[in-house]
Amino acid sequence: MALSSQSQAAALIQNYYDTFNTGDREAFLALLTDDVAHDINQGGTETGKDVFRAFLHRMDRCYREQVRDLVVFANEDGTRGAAEFFIEGEYLATDEGLPPAAGQRYRLRVGAFFDLCEGRVSRVTNYYNLEEWLRQVGAGK
Repeated sequence: MALSSQSQAAALIQNYYDTFNTGDREAFLALLTDDVAHDINQGGTETGKDVFRAFLHRMDRCYREQVRDLVVFANEDGTRGAAEFFIEGEYLATDEGLPPAAGQRYRLRVGAFFDLCEGRVSRVTNYYNLEEWLRQVGAGK
């Protein structure tokens, strides 16, 4: 029996995070459309797989993160989805405009929203509480 569009969409989002957790960035990028839109938490929108690759490179340099307790949702026609999870991480190297890194650990609740097209992610929007992250890494202490 074939999977429904909704089930396929949920499986794609699950695979997106499973692949993120493996650290295989090329396999991760293969899940995206070439013109993927990436809405950065409390930031702008970046467009394109090459720009997303550069974002991942910066993230991997500054942070070590894993997605935990993932719950995935998808609409009936499989064109949109959402995920809620915790990101558990370690702040490895100072990221531009943020407090100094010293290996601080953090755990944040994250919400993400997706547009899906032909079995790939065409938009991802991430939301988390930046003030809570700053508190956990000891900003202002």
